Amino acid sequence: MNSELRILFMGTPDFAVHILDYIIKHQYNVVGVVSVPDKPAGRGQKIHSSAVAKYAKKNQLNLLQPEKLKSKAFIQEIKDLDIDVSVVVAFRMLPREVWKLPKLGTFNLHASLLPQYRGAAPINHAIMNGETESGVTTFLIDEQIDTGNILLQESVKIESTDNAGDLHDKLMETGAKLVIKTLEGLEHKTLIPKPQKEAKDIKYATKIFKEDCAIPWDKSLLDIYNFIRGLSPYPVAWTHLYNKGKNRVLKVYKASIEKKNQDLKPGQIIIKDKKMGVAHKDGIIWLEEIQLEGKRRMSALDFLNGNNLSEHAEIRYIKTTV
Repeated sequence: MNSELRILFMGTPDFAVHILDYIIKHQYNVVGVVSVPDKPAGRGQKIHSSAVAKYAKKNQLNLLQPEKLKSKAFIQEIKDLDIDVSVVVAFRMLPREVWKLPKLGTFNLHASLLPQYRGAAPINHAIMNGETESGVTTFLIDEQIDTGNILLQESVKIESTDNAGDLHDKLMETGAKLVIKTLEGLEHKTLIPKPQKEAKDIKYATKIFKEDCAIPWDKSLLDIYNFIRGLSPYPVAWTHLYNKGKNRVLKVYKASIEKKNQDLKPGQIIIKDKKMGVAHKDGIIWLEEIQLEGKRRMSALDFLNGNNLSEHAEIRYIKTTV
C-alpha cells in the first residue's frame, strides 16, 4: 500500500490490536498509538499494560499513554505528529480538542450496524437479544456517543449457535478490512459521510456489570439460551447452585434447550443419560460447559463425575430484572 497518510491509532483491547496490526501490515504510516496508562492489577499488583500498549511496545511504535486526554502536553504531542487521520477502536470518549485535530477527521470502528446498538457492549447485546445479523460501522466522531456521520458499513450473519466470542472474532476480521477501505476512501476523497437514521426502535448496548449476568430464569427458554451465549466467554452468565446446604456461584458458558411438557419444579436439577439440566416451566436447559465457584471450567459430564450432587440439589430460581 503506497499511502501518504499519517495515522494516529487509539485503542485498548485485543480487538483493537488486530485492527492496528492489519493497518500496519498494509504498510500504512502509523505515526502514533494512544492507549490507557499502565496500572497495577491482580493480587501482586504488577504493572499491567493494555493489549494495544503491549503491541506498540513490542513493535517499537510511538506510544502515548496520557492520564488526561485534555492535557495541553498531550494535545501538543498530537499536533507535533502532524496527523491526517485518527482511527479509534474500543477506546475512551474523546474530547473535541482531540478528535478535531486530524485534517481528514477522526473515525471510530463500532461493532454494530449503527444506529443500532450504540454503547459499550454491542456484541453481547446483539446475541442476548437473539439477533440474526450484526456488523461493523466506521463513522466520524462527534460530541455524542456513537452518533456521528457514517462512512462505511458491513453486515455479518449471526448463527444460532454463535456466542459472543464467535461474533467478536467475525466482527474483528470484517472490521479490519472495513478500516482499510475507510482509510482508502478518506485519502482519495471517495467517501461521502451520511447522517445516521434516527428511529424509535433503536436498541442500546449499555455496559454490562456482574449483577447483570445473573441468569433470568423467569424468561422463556429461548431468551435464557440467548442470554447465556451472549455472555460467553465473557463476562459469563451465572446462577446459584444449591447443594448440601450451600449456595455456590455456578458460571454457565454453554447450554442448549429442549421444549417439553413436564411437572418438575423450576430450578430442579435433572441428570439423565450423563447430561445435566435445569427444569424450566416450558422444558429443560441442558448445561454443557460450566464452572463452579473455585473450580476450573469443564464439561457438565466432568462436573457430574467430580461432584456429588444430592437429590435435593437445585438451581436457586431467583427472578431478576435483566
